[in-house]
Amino acid sequence: MHNPALQACGIEAQYVRVQVPIGHVQEAFGLFQRQGFLGVNITIPHKFEALDAVDVIDPLAQKLGAVNTLAIRNGQLFGYNTDGPGFLRSVQEAFSAEVKDLRILIIGAGGGAGRAVAVQSVLAGCKSLLLANRTECKLQPLLAELHQCANGQTSLQTCSLDAHDLAKRLSTVDLIINATSLGMKAEDKALLPAGCLESRHLVYDMVYRANEPTELMQQAKAAGAKQADGMCLLLHQGAISFEHWFDQPAPIEAMRTGLLAA
Repeated sequence: MHNPALQACGIEAQYVRVQVPIGHVQEAFGLFQRQGFLGVNITIPHKFEALDAVDVIDPLAQKLGAVNTLAIRNGQLFGYNTDGPGFLRSVQEAFSAEVKDLRILIIGAGGGAGRAVAVQSVLAGCKSLLLANRTECKLQPLLAELHQCANGQTSLQTCSLDAHDLAKRLSTVDLIINATSLGMKAEDKALLPAGCLESRHLVYDMVYRANEPTELMQQAKAAGAKQADGMCLLLHQGAISFEHWFDQPAPIEAMRTGLLAA
């Protein structure tokens, strides 16, 4: 999506992929800087290491606990996180809704993606946030952090990943987010029991498969519920990275066309 964006804006640059071994992020950043790179996207497993390898950390990236975008300006390394803001934009586009108006369930809140979305949802002032994780006790540090961010504005609760327990909670939820890896493989078990979704639900599966929808997306379609997958987040977090690098609006439709073509 970035090379079509560069072409659309007439920017003489190219987006390339570089493999970096674990533990060598700071060294890589130094090499990028010396070779005249303008910016970098950082993917798993380097997002946490990148947090300590930049000169200036954006306050939101600090709160989200990870850096996924590097901008190189005037000899300094600036670190950002576009996952959270990209999530907000993708919810607006996919559901014509604002996170601040929603009651949200995050399934798999203990992972990196779930944590970023949880913090961003609370910062945006969502009405309530229900965090589900395989091991509930592991959510306590995140819960304490969220309480600080929420300032009493958002109701916060946790529950287990038991499918029937989750199904019981859906009456008090508007937006359901899958932040687990379940759904990447066709044989993965269903997150929710069949028939528990309603047409009023908004279903956001952060997993995306090129060949067919995930089980959760199929359940949402069968219920007549609005749905979006991780492709929407990928597009919008990428657009925000572009804006950090070039200080201009991203050509979102050129990026969308390139992404779908790939």
